[in-house]
Amino acid sequence: MTQSDIGSRPVKLPGPDHPISITPHRQHMVVKAGGRIIADTRHALTLQEANYPAVQYVPRADVDMSLLKRTDHATYCPYKGNCSYYSIPAGGERANNAVWTYENPHDAVAQIKEYVAFYPDRVDAIEVTD
Repeated sequence: MTQSDIGSRPVKLPGPDHPISITPHRQHMVVKAGGRIIADTRHALTLQEANYPAVQYVPRADVDMSLLKRTDHATYCPYKGNCSYYSIPAGGERANNAVWTYENPHDAVAQIKEYVAFYPDRVDAIEVTD
């Protein structure tokens, strides 16, 4: 699916049947791929959605965006909105579409605007320390 394939879609609000919380991630986080540091932050946010594993969103300001290449892959989440993807060329084939972002998220999750998230299995490491 590409961004142009995503038209007007239904918007769902988080609630008791599908809770979403966003909280500061207090630990230092470093993301590495292809032998390079892609992100280094102490300002990540943890998004906990329903029963899914928690996801850390990293501020774009703490990501070396020059190491990412935007792709035409896109998805849609009724709770968060249109999702765009980036690959990490230095990470090779495994790092295709390794990074996702909600550039204009729905109001309920507006905090993740200007943040990106990484698939742990598509990068070399996500190191978390105190």
